[in-house]
Amino acid sequence: MRALIQRVKEARVIVDDVTTGEIRQGLLVFLGLGRDDQLENGKKLIDKILKYRVFDDENGKMGWNISQAQGGLLLVSQFTLMAQTQKGLRPDFGPAMPPQQAKVLYDQLVEYAQSQFNHVETGIFAADMQVHLINDGPVTFQLEIS
Repeated sequence: MRALIQRVKEARVIVDDVTTGEIRQGLLVFLGLGRDDQLENGKKLIDKILKYRVFDDENGKMGWNISQAQGGLLLVSQFTLMAQTQKGLRPDFGPAMPPQQAKVLYDQLVEYAQSQFNHVETGIFAADMQVHLINDGPVTFQLEIS
């Protein structure tokens, strides 16, 4: 399981000209699910994201988590994060979880995130999404849980 997290000033997801999720300051999280990923590992990843200190504290250091910074969380499924890219000129999506199974796990992870944090927005699983963001910093990290 991989998460690409970006600290943003604002972010929104649009599907068919309709905004499906939108936050102001916070974290935009692209979430990739692998074939062997389980709910328990996903919960650990969500917990880490919520506790990850990437926001400036009163001293201008990355000392605050999303809650302390009063930010929002925008979760977007992105199977392309699981692609193998070491060989050739075309990504291999074999390591990604099959879509039907991934939708179930993604929905469970969104539900868990909503139970742990009060401002969670999402895209639409497997939709053609346009993601608009203003990256703050830029600050971007890749987190993995196996």
